[in-house]
Amino acid sequence: MTSNSPASSSQPNSTNLQTNPQSTDNLANDATHASGLSHLDAQGDIHMVDVGHKRVSTREATAQGLVMFPAAIYQQIKAADGITKKGSITQTAHIAGIMASKRTHELIPLCHPLPLDKIGLAFVYDDAQSAIKVTATVKVTHKTGVEMEALTAVSVACLTLYDMTKALSHDIIINDIKLISKTGGKSDYSHS
Repeated sequence: MTSNSPASSSQPNSTNLQTNPQSTDNLANDATHASGLSHLDAQGDIHMVDVGHKRVSTREATAQGLVMFPAAIYQQIKAADGITKKGSITQTAHIAGIMASKRTHELIPLCHPLPLDKIGLAFVYDDAQSAIKVTATVKVTHKTGVEMEALTAVSVACLTLYDMTKALSHDIIINDIKLISKTGGKSDYSHS
């Protein structure tokens, strides 16, 4: 049975599948499109931002997150200096954070692959919150920033701390992941 109705047509809906050719030619160089978002043009088409016209500069970003534990579990972890049956939770999380930061472009669809100059992570016991505070700083000399690389490093390091300690408790909260600062590029930022 054949039908002439548009709903049963075998032709794809060109409105939904076709990309506007102007989106990459005319608008990709403008970091702020009519949509207000750098990855969307005025027609709502998604694209990777063209950074070809930007100047190379040293860019650095720092992000932070908390892994919060029940008080008794936190004290147990701190007393053992982060050593569990699985090994050192912070050393494992440190490696995981570095690996994740280097692969950010594979995890976040529109991120550029970057030759990172530095990735550093720090882990600090926070007695007031029964938490381990994770901080990541990432640096690059390139045409685009490394905020996503720093946030990815922190996020995966926090997830790794969870994985390394979940045998002790599932009442663990990953909280307050945020960008602390960024320098280089068009504008600097510092979380107040």
